[in-house]
Amino acid sequence: MFFEEDDARAVADRLRAEGYDVAVVRDRLAGEDDDEDQPWAVVTDAPAVVLEVLVEQRDGWYDAAPARPEQPPRPPLDLPRAPRRLKREP
Repeated sequence: MFFEEDDARAVADRLRAEGYDVAVVRDRLAGEDDDEDQPWAVVTDAPAVVLEVLVEQRDGWYDAAPARPEQPPRPPLDLPRAPRRLKREP
């Protein structure tokens, strides 16, 4: 994650040159309304060790969680059709 687009693009270019898949996206922080203040996220398949070194050089921060996780939708839950009874009927 970087606050400057130039830093994010520089890290992305270096990772691409080393053969990794890279995408640069804007990531909205919780409660952040201003589009210009959103940080830049570099999403890649590079190992954490490589990312930590590059982030340290460019004054960013490393977040192991993906910016926008893409997961297949889950099947609907099997919910009960009526409330559970706590007492047994006589």
